[in-house]
Amino acid sequence: MHSGWKISAIAVGALLAAGLATLAGCKSEDAPVAADSGPMIPRTALGGYLASRHAQQEHDYADATAFIDRSLAADPDNDGLIRRAFALRLSEGRVDEAAPLARRIVARDGQGGLAALTVLEQSIKSGDFTVAAKQAASVPRDGAQRYAVPLLLAWADAGRGQNVQASKDLTLMGETRGLGPLKDLHDTLIADVTGQTAKAEAGYRKLVAAETPPTMRVAELAGNFYERNHRTAAARAVYESVVPIDDSDVARAGLARLDQGIVPPPAIASPADGAAEAFFDLAALLNQPETLDAGIVYARLALDLKPDFALTQLLLGEIREQQDQNEDALEIYAAIAPGSPFAVSGRLRTALVLDAMGRTDEAERRLEAMAAALPDRPQALVELGDILRAHSNFAEAAAAYDRAVQRLPHPAARDWRIFYSRGVAYERAGQWPRAEADLKHALELQPEQPLVLNYLGYTWIDKGVNIDDAVKMIRRAVELRPNDGYIVDSLGWAYYRLGDFRHATEVLERAIELLPEDPTINDHLGDVYWRNGRLAEARYQWRRALQFKPEAEEIKSIESKLDRGLAGQPEKS
Repeated sequence: MHSGWKISAIAVGALLAAGLATLAGCKSEDAPVAADSGPMIPRTALGGYLASRHAQQEHDYADATAFIDRSLAADPDNDGLIRRAFALRLSEGRVDEAAPLARRIVARDGQGGLAALTVLEQSIKSGDFTVAAKQAASVPRDGAQRYAVPLLLAWADAGRGQNVQASKDLTLMGETRGLGPLKDLHDTLIADVTGQTAKAEAGYRKLVAAETPPTMRVAELAGNFYERNHRTAAARAVYESVVPIDDSDVARAGLARLDQGIVPPPAIASPADGAAEAFFDLAALLNQPETLDAGIVYARLALDLKPDFALTQLLLGEIREQQDQNEDALEIYAAIAPGSPFAVSGRLRTALVLDAMGRTDEAERRLEAMAAALPDRPQALVELGDILRAHSNFAEAAAAYDRAVQRLPHPAARDWRIFYSRGVAYERAGQWPRAEADLKHALELQPEQPLVLNYLGYTWIDKGVNIDDAVKMIRRAVELRPNDGYIVDSLGWAYYRLGDFRHATEVLERAIELLPEDPTINDHLGDVYWRNGRLAEARYQWRRALQFKPEAEEIKSIESKLDRGLAGQPEKS
């Protein structure tokens, strides 16, 4: 459905408020009225509250905040409205407007949870580190705050010159599995910001050595330290180690500075920057379907401390995409500074969002412009190929991937995906010899890549060739990704093609558990049920397959099976 047909949350919320007012027998003044700017705004506190609840459920925090602010203006001492308005303003990124409400909440109950954390963040932002350290003692340590508070306390103590205490503060995070690197990172950053150069260098060395190659963020921070301290060889080694995984300009920009003798400013220049890093790190951990609301709040607090924090902008945009708030995501990506090493990533994300909004032509034009502006880089063309392939324009997608491959003078292991994607496009375009060559080349670059093992093995089985090798490949893919329903389906289909209907049934039933609404898997399970004489169950699966919108050619095949069963298989009564 095109985005132009979507009813806005503000309209639905206002209509909901009006409807509930009518059902409740309220007076006419409870009905929504049109504001000067156009949308309907409920007249009463109750109407605003109800409309706000609906908008919040849609993750439309701007409208939800506007509605609840209307309610709060009508009933300014209502504790529930104060708390809701605070949380919504924070989610919308209006931290300066949320902070006074946070102080009121803390004054009322002495703690306030997220409100207390916001008050603490505001003290760090203003440089009141002694006050911040005292406030941290009273902030409840529930959920993510169990880790946020020690991190912020450490940065507050660093800000007031208590470096030894700052290191001790980090131990308050506990021994939760997987958080060791986060504690090490902030201990190192605090040493760097406070001028403990020897400790900082040892810390960066440990962080870089902990993972090969290091994460992009560790490479960026360590490289920045080495550059500032004239450790040119160490900086170059760090940047070169991450070139194969760098989809940003971090390594490229760092190597360019080294070649030109330019010394960058500190990546983390102050305790406020360090606190922003803490909020970003936790927001990234909270970027899970069940904790997105908390993730967005932590990202907003990070940006309040450091408005040009591009990594946080990318993360926040990604969360808003997951919440189907694409217009907001576009604004966030557009705010990334053009000179940031993550600006290209933001432009690529923008194209994907435009495509998701039905503005595919605009997305393609932007990607073509990027490809022209960055003639030695394949990313924009790969993205273009992905969009074209998603819209079943397989020949055009293959052509885009062709242009991307031309920009790879020496394909490396990381480039397997381009050849895999082009192989898929060629196969769907009916150019199997080219597809097979690309899929084999992808496996040469990345021999244990389960997606390639699965696709090539499945296609071989579908074509009735190289059956033994194909089955081995798919079995290995399942070993590598046992919870991937598509790959499990491939193994079940391989057994089916081999006539091993018992194993096919077991495996395909497992695939259905993993992906119950996939039309192809339902179709395959129907076929194997039929071969096992389970005719009623077969027809049930085929009908389910039709419910889940299979491709046009699959619809015709499934309808034929519903009508006549499988060719050559007599129907049993």
